[in-house]
Amino acid sequence: MMRSIKNLFQPVILLFSLLLFISCQKEISDTNPIPTEPTNELPDLSTKVSSSVSGFVTDENDAPVLGAIVTMGAGSFTTDKYGYFEIKNKDVVKNAAVVTVSMNGYFKGIKTYIAEAGKSAFFRIKLIPKTTAGTFSATAGGEVTSTGGLKISFPADAIAVAANGSAYTGTVNVAASWINPTAADLSRIMPGDLRGLDENGGLKSLTTYGMAAVEMTGAGGELLQIVSGKKATMTMPIPTAILASAPASIPLWSFDETKGLWKQEGSASKTGNTYVGDVSHFSFWNCDVPNNYVHFDCTVLDNAGAPVPFAFVKISVVGSPYNAGYGYTDSTGYTGGAVPNNAQLLLEVYSYYGCGTALYSQNFSTTSVNVSLGNITLNTGTTDMATITGTVTSCSQAPVTNGYIIMLKDGQYYRQNLNSAGEYELSTILCNTGSAVVSLIAEDIAQGEQSIPLTYTLVPGNNAVPNIQACGVSTSEFINYTIDGVNYSYTPPSDSVFMTGNGQNTNFILGGFSSTNNNTVNMSITNTGIALNSLQPVISFQSLQVPLVPLTSVSATITEYGAVGQFIAGNFTGTFVTQQQTPPVNYTVTCSFRVRRTF
Repeated sequence: MMRSIKNLFQPVILLFSLLLFISCQKEISDTNPIPTEPTNELPDLSTKVSSSVSGFVTDENDAPVLGAIVTMGAGSFTTDKYGYFEIKNKDVVKNAAVVTVSMNGYFKGIKTYIAEAGKSAFFRIKLIPKTTAGTFSATAGGEVTSTGGLKISFPADAIAVAANGSAYTGTVNVAASWINPTAADLSRIMPGDLRGLDENGGLKSLTTYGMAAVEMTGAGGELLQIVSGKKATMTMPIPTAILASAPASIPLWSFDETKGLWKQEGSASKTGNTYVGDVSHFSFWNCDVPNNYVHFDCTVLDNAGAPVPFAFVKISVVGSPYNAGYGYTDSTGYTGGAVPNNAQLLLEVYSYYGCGTALYSQNFSTTSVNVSLGNITLNTGTTDMATITGTVTSCSQAPVTNGYIIMLKDGQYYRQNLNSAGEYELSTILCNTGSAVVSLIAEDIAQGEQSIPLTYTLVPGNNAVPNIQACGVSTSEFINYTIDGVNYSYTPPSDSVFMTGNGQNTNFILGGFSSTNNNTVNMSITNTGIALNSLQPVISFQSLQVPLVPLTSVSATITEYGAVGQFIAGNFTGTFVTQQQTPPVNYTVTCSFRVRRTF
């Protein structure tokens, strides 16, 4: 099986996921793996534009992740129970806009894209759990091996505390994950967009032969790094399917989380079915061959000339169907990104990644200049397309003017805002069966209510869905508190609130973030024995970046405790103290909260 990138962005311009068209098994000669044509012009990473982004975050089991913190530019958003996030109109670097997802117990999910005026980016991001690969003594050094065969050897006395560079002599915990370059979900898992800065600062697309995510922590949870001047040896497996095309020597690249790009640092040698190389620090690492590329775009229309949103697009090297990359059109039918230069390519359009029959195909070639195919028209008929229309009303039967509809189709969520009359219209391509069973949920943001899920069978043509009443399930969330009589409040959607923890921790954290003034609040509460009406000790409370601890015991009364995806609510009052002021100052804190559970 060649490297195929399935289930990438939807609805979205392909952005630079199409870099994977070159990364997904373009054959590379061992004698000349790197293109000879130079790229002398350095990339512009300073120009900024206003951009918006949305998408869905899932865990390693493809389940929605609730409570992940997504940041882009100065914007921040907490994913909802569908894993959905949306950040609007933030200034980002045009040629390398960066979206970062943070969730306790997982490596950061980071995506990079080219921000285009009038185009909103969309991502499906799959998080990698921080699974412990092993431990070793910092003084003696050691070796750890992760699932999948990633091996890392550490020399003696080579570990330092990342925050201050001081020597660390205790036990080192290593969380590590090998990222399989032949995995079908590589595009959702990997950081960035497979672009990197080479040793001369030139921007290249990258053909990956394997990646690794690594993090070291100490006994107290502190982040660790390799001491300056020393290196660890990393051994990365090469999958059988790409072993023959793997060059004898390959550049190594580390990931710059700030720039959202890979950076060339050293090289690795092919030893049997592995690459072996030395690295001087840890984050994400990548074995890649750099390539030149050109920009591609097109707009997909149906036979009536209307845009086709959410279409699944595949571009492969002619004669090599598994040598391919994938993406989705945006709501206007547009798709664009980077493809290999000087190549013969095949464009195919499908209803979704699991559907086996292409609705459209076209061969095209690239040179050293950008290529646009303009409008392409699908040969769609009444058996291929379904249009969904309907209305959403509130508990009082009035049209919902501030809300959205969620559709679950083919195992993926889709989200569309309602118009001012509470109406929605959504077009989708059906697969070979000519029908699709979907689940529809409507939410009234203003009233904090949502509907009971409606199961509906889509058929070709127009589908007039009966009115959905967004009523019956309260979605109200908040963190309200006072400190010495001064009131503070965090209430979605203007603010974000969240619960974080991996379900195994002794404590969990409830937090809030204000997008208007960047204020934050978080509190740590004991998880052990939690239940409706239980009293849970409050371990700490931090507001406006001032950490407080209870002067004496303070407990939160749990007044609501639903299932995961439902809500935890409670309240507490107590005296807290900070040690950062001299002499220490006491504060009276009263707090009430209602937040959707993540575990």
